Amino acid sequence: MLNKNVAELLNTQVNKEFYSAYLYLDFANFYEAKGLNGFANWYKIQAQEERDHALLFYQYLHNNNETVTLEAIAKPDVKMEELIKKHGAIMDQYDPEKKIGMIIDEWGTWFTCEPGSNPGFLYQQNTVRDALVAGVTMNIFNKHCDRVKMACIAQTVNVLQAMILTEGEKMIKTPTYYVFHMYRHHQGANLISSELTGVEDIGMGEWYVPQVTESVSEKDGIITITLNNLSATDCLEMDVQFTGDRDYEVVEANVVTHQDMHAYNTFEEPDRVKEETFDDYILEGGRMKLKLPACSVMEIRVK
Repeated sequence: MLNKNVAELLNTQVNKEFYSAYLYLDFANFYEAKGLNGFANWYKIQAQEERDHALLFYQYLHNNNETVTLEAIAKPDVKMEELIKKHGAIMDQYDPEKKIGMIIDEWGTWFTCEPGSNPGFLYQQNTVRDALVAGVTMNIFNKHCDRVKMACIAQTVNVLQAMILTEGEKMIKTPTYYVFHMYRHHQGANLISSELTGVEDIGMGEWYVPQVTESVSEKDGIITITLNNLSATDCLEMDVQFTGDRDYEVVEANVVTHQDMHAYNTFEEPDRVKEETFDDYILEGGRMKLKLPACSVMEIRVK
């Protein structure tokens, strides 16, 4: 008989190995549907390897007169951060020094085309919800910049989650444009370690996300903080604590938000949703208190 704790840990590992196999098979399924059969085959090989690992632990437990408890296998998570973490873990095995960058091909929202538009052109409107998607996604990319070296939104003008919409000689900036404009300060900067505490998950059914996400960087002595409040209804009071025993001052603070998460810009009303100055904060020494509006993407820069 094995030590009880050892047997429990091995049993847990059996289930983790089967989950990994399930996850790799899901990746294979994705690539096979795209016609990338080489990628799909590689992940199927990895899936088989994980199953083999599980069976080794399984057999070892039975050889020592232990009963194996097989748990339900969770549905693979498809959130961007989980995909980056799991692909990154695979890359770390072969490239621990992270000399090879991960490139995210096309990301962003994909909704039904605008009525009356050519469905082949994938022309869609762009609301505050899209701004939230952009902010959350780019925070994820920024926090994993040691591995993610390039990420390309789909697309720039008139297609899917575009930053610019045109009609003849007319042009408007979308809510997503303003998020990119704020996040430009992260480009070429150094990532600063940051952590959120006391943040709850929000959502319904099986779809839950953290109410707030963040990323922080520094360049030329200026610290850039980007925050997202994914709640459609609830403002959130936040307490930001800087390290270092010194005073800070705000260089600029901006926000993209609207009381209606479905709000968007039109050629008749091009500035309904835009980047605006934010001043609902108190900064004292190395501590800042602020009220993060519902359904918002924010940038605060201090030095």
